[in-house]
Amino acid sequence: MGKLVIFSAPSGAGKSTIVGALLKLFPELEFSISATSRAPRGTEQHGKEYYFLSTEEFRSKIENDCFVEWEEVYAGSYYGTLRSEMDRIWGQGHVVAFDVDVMGGIRLKELFGENACSVFVMPPSVEELERRLIGRGTDTPEVIAKRVGKAASEIEKAPKFDHIVVNDDLQTAIGEAAEIVRNFIAK
Repeated sequence: MGKLVIFSAPSGAGKSTIVGALLKLFPELEFSISATSRAPRGTEQHGKEYYFLSTEEFRSKIENDCFVEWEEVYAGSYYGTLRSEMDRIWGQGHVVAFDVDVMGGIRLKELFGENACSVFVMPPSVEELERRLIGRGTDTPEVIAKRVGKAASEIEKAPKFDHIVVNDDLQTAIGEAAEIVRNFIAK
């Protein structure tokens, strides 16, 4: 079993942007593409940002124990980590990098213990989070309201992570996250 770094946050906190920057800084990191039953947003592509599966395909993979962890994040909207994806990355001698929801991040840390480094990306405020989600322009007002409503309970789970990085200034947050990853990989 290899190492893994886990980044979790409420939707809109900036975890995907931070993970994207870290992937450029650390060639030994490789992004674990999650599976989801939701439809692609914006320019997302199957096999790049996510493996987009129908709800039936996702449930079949659950029944066949294809996931390391999975969750029904919103009613009928599943997300999960495929075992085959982790095995592929470790097989190349790389460190798996995760960009997952909060419960998935907690579950991965519980499963992999000291082989995992978990980082919670904290938004400066729930109001800023809402502003960022609106600014993305990828979700309906109803979806944004649902994500903002869920953010408060997700923020309460931040202490379950090894590290908390507040994303008030993106470059500072990337720098802090890079230092955490550098130290973990060097262990």
